[in-house]
Amino acid sequence: MMKYRNTLILPIALASGLLFTSCESKNDSVAKSTPKPLTAAESKSALKKWESSPDGVQFKNWEASPEGKKVHAGAVKINKFIRNNAPMEGVVTSLSLPQGARLGFGVMVSIDGEEYILSMGPVSKVEIQQLKSLKVNDKIVIKSRGVSKAPKYAFAIVSGDYLEKESKVIYKRIPNKGGC
Repeated sequence: MMKYRNTLILPIALASGLLFTSCESKNDSVAKSTPKPLTAAESKSALKKWESSPDGVQFKNWEASPEGKKVHAGAVKINKFIRNNAPMEGVVTSLSLPQGARLGFGVMVSIDGEEYILSMGPVSKVEIQQLKSLKVNDKIVIKSRGVSKAPKYAFAIVSGDYLEKESKVIYKRIPNKGGC
């Protein structure tokens, strides 16, 4: 009986040992393969390479077009608020995003007379209920960490960090764990 038990335990011990060492070596290779940050020269050459690609050329053409200039002007208009992490007052103009938008939950807002897409990050069940309670012409206060633009949209995209309606917080972005 003891002989059979030992013959069963020995292969299990060997298999678990092999699995443990293979997991260890995988973790080592992941740590070793982490890319180093690019130098300024490498970043500049990567940007030039992208600008000469078909996507880069298309983006540059869009930026030079009247629609691209309008979107860029809108982004520049609110950059001072974003850099200072200052609150911006806005008015909800639409509860739906433009057709074909893949930005997650968001609404259209007007800030200083300019239209923007207000896009939220991950939203909890409680926050989604509060966000769905928004109505057109509601006045809101927005704090954002960034504004972006894309040829697909005719509006600048504001990444919402904090949203307040009538002095009540209805959305607050949860910061990433472990750094940036």
